[in-house]
Amino acid sequence: PNRPEPQPSAMTAVRLILTLLLGSVRLCRTEPRPGKPSKNRYIQTTSFWKLLTKLPIQCFCDVDMNVVCVCSYDVILASGPEELLRKFSRFSHRVVFSAEGFCWPDQRLASKYPVVHDGKRYLNSGGFIGYASEVHAVVKQWKYKDDDDDQLFYTRIYLNKEQRRKFSITLDHKSHIFQNLNGAIEEVVLKFEKSRVRARNVAYDTLPVVIHGNGPTKLQLNYLGNYVPTAWTYEHGCGICDDDLLDLNGLSEMPLVHIAVFIEQPTPFLEEFLERLATLNYPHTRLRLFIHNNVRSQWQRAFYIIKLNCLWNVPYITQVYLIRGETLRSRLAPVSLYQQEGMDPDMSFCTSVREQGIFMFVSNRDEFGRLISSTNYNISRLHPDMWQIFDNPVDWREKYIHENYSKIFDDDENLVEQPCPDVYWFPAFSERMCDELVETMEDFGGWSGGRHNVSDLSACVSVCVCLCLCVSAQAVMNFVVRYRPDEQPSLRPHHDSSTFTINIALNRKNIDYEGGGCRFLRYDCTVESPRKGWSFMHPGRLTHYHEGLPVTRGTRYIMVSFVDP
Repeated sequence: PNRPEPQPSAMTAVRLILTLLLGSVRLCRTEPRPGKPSKNRYIQTTSFWKLLTKLPIQCFCDVDMNVVCVCSYDVILASGPEELLRKFSRFSHRVVFSAEGFCWPDQRLASKYPVVHDGKRYLNSGGFIGYASEVHAVVKQWKYKDDDDDQLFYTRIYLNKEQRRKFSITLDHKSHIFQNLNGAIEEVVLKFEKSRVRARNVAYDTLPVVIHGNGPTKLQLNYLGNYVPTAWTYEHGCGICDDDLLDLNGLSEMPLVHIAVFIEQPTPFLEEFLERLATLNYPHTRLRLFIHNNVRSQWQRAFYIIKLNCLWNVPYITQVYLIRGETLRSRLAPVSLYQQEGMDPDMSFCTSVREQGIFMFVSNRDEFGRLISSTNYNISRLHPDMWQIFDNPVDWREKYIHENYSKIFDDDENLVEQPCPDVYWFPAFSERMCDELVETMEDFGGWSGGRHNVSDLSACVSVCVCLCLCVSAQAVMNFVVRYRPDEQPSLRPHHDSSTFTINIALNRKNIDYEGGGCRFLRYDCTVESPRKGWSFMHPGRLTHYHEGLPVTRGTRYIMVSFVDP
């Protein structure tokens, strides 16, 4: 205590003996020196005393030599050695231990701790910093087994007044240097600074340097590690996404990839998925495909992957996994990992992986595909994919909306035609949509025989037309009309009960039917050859009095929507 306190200016003045993530060490520009794993079954840490006692004696004679000890597997470094030493020097003590709100492992010692009016009271051995000479003198007192509790060892030294004064030991009560998350998760929030992110303790308004995910706080530590210190920043985005990448250019042969597809329940857009799988841009000789089908036989006859882009450490993943083969063959090989009573396989898998300390990551930097929702997939319908507009909108659009629909909003494409005044004509539905909608209506039946109505299928038609509306409007009357020479060949002149009308042709003139068309009487303008999947959009009331021209052969189908009636 009588020695002069050196100024912590040089980076070489500190040596990090242990740390969690080599990535965060590199970011903070420190040099870890990992030791051998401890046999302690309660604390997965390194035998500090063995490591420290083996350091050269010169280290303990150097008054400028500082030693930092932190747990080996659940720590993130939020800053570099300069800040660490600067904060340490402000304590005016030779050794500083981290502090927490729990007296562990022996709660009977709680009353023997010095009273603390503001801050955490109890010692935690998961992190401490001190001058090498004092730290060495402390750890030399270890006379126990490897699997004895090191926290209890340090606690007894700290609670001994004479030793506490002799070695000038104190605790980091307000998390200036060390932040233990157990019991303090609510106190710690992210603080986004310029080009870096810190963990801020809002209870004491401090920015700790070492974040320790002790106890049951590993998932919270992983969350903080998605940002701290430069894993993701506003200025540079993802700071770790390019670490440890496999350079495919230097390989003589592409890695062997096994793809396992499990179809455990009726799944929408399966045909499109399998087509994408068959056309993957990867050497087919280096692919191994396994498909497991657990669906009943009648379904088998129908067979034909905010945004902040980064690499996220998450506690749970499902449906799509990319796993290193060596990991799958070793640490994840036991079948018991995937089977736990009362748990689904994915929950059991993730629980087992977390317990082994294996990180699970989700990457949203590139779009390799998307997951399909099968929750509301009803295969009792004739074409169940057609009803998936809200559950799987992207796949629904790709399958059922015309490939040029999005181009109608581009003035340079000139896709929107105007065959009659204020009558706009543009592509809307795909061929598949038209065919399946007609088949669905015919399967349902219930044709009204002369009125614009199809009972009980308005919901189906409503979801089909909603993507054609690009304004805030309500389409409450939606129906399919069938024209036949012997049934309802035409429709007399009329005004629609709408602000504007959408009219989509569902089949082809001169192939599926002859005759037909729409005539606007006021303008004496006729559209005689509607294109399959193309939509007319025209005013409904006042100006566009119109009629449906007679069908002379075959059957004509159109889908009509009255918007804002």
